[in-house]
Parts: sequence; C-alpha cells; structure tokens
Amino acid sequence: MSTVSVSPFLLNTVQKPARYIGGEYNSIVKDHRQMAVSVALAFPDVYEVAMSHVGLKILYEVINREEDAVAERVYAPWPDMEAAMRQNGLPLYTLETKTPVKEYDVFGFTLQYEMSCTNVLNMLDLAGLPIWSEERTDDMPLVIAGGPCVYNPEPLAPFIDVFFVGESEESVVELVDAVKAWKAAGRPDGRRGLLERMAQISGNYVPAFYDAHYDRAGNFVRLVPNTEAAPAKVRKRVVENVDALPVPLHPILPHIESVHDRAVLELFRGCTRGCRFCQAGMIYRPVREKTQEQLLAIARELIKNSGYDEISLMSLSSADYSQLASLVDALFAEFADRGVSISLPSLRIDSFSVDIAKKVQQVRKSGLTLAPEAGTQRLRDVINKGVTEEDLMQACTNAFTSGWNRVKLYFMLGLPTETDEDLAGIAELGYRVSDLYRSITGRMNAHVTISVSSFVPKPFTPFQWFGQIPKTEIERRQLYLKSQIKSRNIHYRYHDAPTSLLEAVLARGDRRVAQVIYAAWKQGAKFDGWTDWFKPEYWDKAFQETGIDPRYYAERQRDFNEPLPWEHIDCGVTKDFLHREWRQGVNAALTHDCRRLSCAGCGVCPQLGVSVLDGMEGNRAKTTFIYRER
Repeated sequence: MSTVSVSPFLLNTVQKPARYIGGEYNSIVKDHRQMAVSVALAFPDVYEVAMSHVGLKILYEVINREEDAVAERVYAPWPDMEAAMRQNGLPLYTLETKTPVKEYDVFGFTLQYEMSCTNVLNMLDLAGLPIWSEERTDDMPLVIAGGPCVYNPEPLAPFIDVFFVGESEESVVELVDAVKAWKAAGRPDGRRGLLERMAQISGNYVPAFYDAHYDRAGNFVRLVPNTEAAPAKVRKRVVENVDALPVPLHPILPHIESVHDRAVLELFRGCTRGCRFCQAGMIYRPVREKTQEQLLAIARELIKNSGYDEISLMSLSSADYSQLASLVDALFAEFADRGVSISLPSLRIDSFSVDIAKKVQQVRKSGLTLAPEAGTQRLRDVINKGVTEEDLMQACTNAFTSGWNRVKLYFMLGLPTETDEDLAGIAELGYRVSDLYRSITGRMNAHVTISVSSFVPKPFTPFQWFGQIPKTEIERRQLYLKSQIKSRNIHYRYHDAPTSLLEAVLARGDRRVAQVIYAAWKQGAKFDGWTDWFKPEYWDKAFQETGIDPRYYAERQRDFNEPLPWEHIDCGVTKDFLHREWRQGVNAALTHDCRRLSCAGCGVCPQLGVSVLDGMEGNRAKTTFIYRER
C-alpha cells in the first residue's frame, strides 16, 4: 500500500485546505495489509456537500463493520485543488490514509443528481483510471455506482462497471463477499469473471452484458442481454425491516461546516402521497417506518458521540411520520435542557404541520417553508398534490399568529397542462400570504419568498412521457411571472433554463448521451450543479460535436408504446399504474394516499414482497436493535 504525500505548502495555496487532510473525529482507519477487500466510497461533489449525505455514511458504517474489509472516503476536489494536484502529479486519494484510489478493489460512487456526471469522469481521470469501462484492466478497481440516478443508468453506462439499483445496505455486503471470494480463488477469468459474479447479485446491473439496439430512424428499440449471466430485468433491492438497518452512531465530524451540519434521524423510507412529478415518491416505495423507541435510542447515541446541538428529522415527507407529535415531545423531554434543537426539513401544508413547527422551533426559530408546487387548484390536482389554498392560508394563519414573519413557498414552472393563468396564480398566492400577515399583525414586514424550479420529466413517474417545455418558453414564463410580482415584501427566485434542459437530457437519455457527457468533460465541464461553474457553452459544443439534439431527449413527448431506455430497471411500480396516473393527471383527478386507505394498485408491495409499515397501523416486524461498539 502506498500513500500520497500532500505538502502543507500545496494546501496553503487552495481554498479550505481542511477539505483534503482527513483525520476527522470518528473517522475509521484500518491497516489495508490486513484487509481482504478495500472500497473507496466517492461522492462526486465538494467536501461540504458530501459530508452531509446520509447514504454514504451508512455504507461507510456497513462495510467497516466487516472485520476484513475497509471503506474510506473520497470527494471531488474543488477546481483549485484539482489544478494543484495535476500540476504536482498527485493522484486522487482517500481521506483516511491518503491511499491512491487506483489501489482499491472497488471505487464506488453515489449519484444523487444528474448534474454531477462530469465530476464522475473527472474523478476517474484524477485517479488515473480509464474513463470508459471497456478499457479497464484486471488490476484496476471495479467502478460501481448507486443512488436515485441509476434508475436510468444508460447515460453513464459506458463509464460504470456495475450499478446498484435500490437500497444497498445488504447488497454492498454481498459485493464485498463476492470480491473476497473472487480474489481468494485466484481471480478466475479476470475482470469479466468478477463482473459475472456481480451480475448474479440481485439488484446489480452490469452494462457491458447488454447491447442497445436502435431503429433506422435512430430511436431506441431495446436493450438485450449478451450473456446468460445477465437478467432481462434488474429489480431494485429493498430492505423490509428498517429498524434492523445499521445506523452510523458515531458520525464523522467535519473539519469545516458542512451543508447540513447536524445529527440526522431517518424516520422512515418511502412516500405514497403520489405527486405525479416526483421520482423519489415512486422509486422509494413502500413506506416503512422506524419505531419511536428505536429513533429515541439512536438520537441519544448520536448526540452523545457527536456533540451536535441540532437533530434533523429526515424523510421524504417528515410530517407524515405517524408518531411525529409524540416523537417530538419525547425528543424535547430528552434534550431540551441541553439546548439541542429539532428541525423538520419538510412540512405538509396543514395546521398539524404548523403546530409541530411551533414545537420544534422553541429552541431555535427560523423561517417556515411550504410547497404548494402550483399556483391554481386545477394544476395542484393535475400533479396530485392533495392540498388546497385554504390549507395554505390556514397554515400561514397559524404561523403568523405564532410569531413567524418569514415564509418560503416552493413552486414548479412548466408542469404539464400549465397556462399563464396558473403562473399568475403563483403571484396571487404570494400576495395573499403577504396580505394575510398584514391583516393578522397590522405590520408590513412580511418576508415572502417565491422559489420556482423548472419541471423536469423523470423516469418512473406518471409524467415520464411528457416533454419539457422549450428553453425559450421556460425563460418567457419566468419573466412573465416576474412581471406579476411588484411588492417589495415578495422575493422571487428561479433556476436558470439551460440547467433544467440539460437535467432533462441526462434524466431521459440513452447510452448515446454518454458521448455528450464525455465531450463536455473534455471541454472542461465540471461542477455543473454549481451556478458559478456551469458553462452551457461547453455542453452546446458537445451536442454539436456528437450530432445529438438535446431536444430529442428533453422536449419530445413520448408515446405510451415507445420503448424507454430505462425499462430494464424494475422499481416495483408497474407501467400500467404510471399510465393510469398520467390519465388521472390530464383529467385533474386525485388519487388517494394508500398508506392508510385502500391500495391504489401501484404494484410495489406484491412485486417486491414488502408491505407498508406504519406505526398507526400497528403493522410492524418484531426486531431487536443491537448497538455494536467499534
């Protein structure tokens, strides 16, 4: 095992050198010489963002619990550090032991958002590895990836050896065991032999074992396995008993402030509210809650081992946790005298949520964030939001009478069937909220923020067949909405149109988009999710060089009978259900939440053999949580 020597003089030339030194409290250091398998866990973004990601922390814990396996962390160096590394011939290295990534058995990425794709290529190159998977040799790490972006893995398929689909707490252990067995057997059949072992693990997708076919017009037709080792469909992995999942009870404490610098309690997984634009609400089904007793035990350990003064209650819709009120009371009883605050990152638009918000902000008060998503009731019904303007006004009434004067409202622009009337409705809601504050308090100091993002059609949603509106139309609608807002108390923010266009291409693309990603990276594209670093001209040139029209992927309305590049992935939700929800949306008809009502027929529970676990139902597996000391 070799190590990279990083000079203090070099670190003094870059911003925030603490990003690259390692040695954080609670980090795990093992002797690689005693390990059978080594894994470099990568997040393709800067340190402050990467250190906030819970999923990578869990995998770090899971792998390091194995006596003969080691996992270390590696994040994307900021451009100043990258330049210094290239100038001084330093390879990409892990934080714990400064070991070059190239010396690991596995190099694993988490793909949380499409705009990080060029950072994946950049990190492969910094590590001294070939960008294209077919060029890697037997002595190089296996490059794997997981996360929500792998539900359409095709744009990155030529760069990745293995994709993990679904929840990977169990499959990552199977990966470690498979690599260990392959090495112990003398590495039979080289890299291909290892890939064949990977393909036999449920939930694993090995792109090299599939061939993409297109018709004469250039339309995607099908993906066909080219070996018996590859299944025709790759079904996502799902963990039924979330109470028994490993939890990182000794969180690594960053040297510098991270984006979410606090203890995190994951209340449950999944969401069944059924918003028709929301990919997470489909791919993470079914809902599986953790027990209140389990969460309290975890919270005690986290605070004891970290010293954090804030606990964030995290899930897709945290206010839907069936025992939220009693959990918040119990957390306050446990920690209030120690100055530990409780935060909820997401709230429903109803009185219950505001009542909870009043409780959690007793220690530290902040603004209130609500997500109406659309400006008119018709459009909220189209997307199956399930809330009314009355709900919003009642929530704001409760908030203003309780002392709030800052409200942030999230909306989407360019939703299917949207009209200018719907856009004007966004501005009208902002005015009504501002006027409501004045009528309740008699003051003029309301601070209402309207934050608008552009709709991006995502795989495995009822809106996956809709096209995104053209970039010029996004810009027109953004300016139209801006023209409707004249009040100094209402602040308007929106995302740039080129970013949304590119996100749609990467979300709905096929394997040919990989050529565009590569060409853009060669131009210098990196940190595309950062406004200051996103260079649309790099991507424009990449599309021109490859002869690929971005509108073909982003703006084109898909036919229901058209083969989709991601249909070899099975998330459990049936295509019939998504099509039915598309029709419901077009007709502005609501579909109820199946969590506590009758089954809505999405197909997840019977197909995956996993049921909804809800504390209100009393339907829980019997588990015992065991803390393991390191």
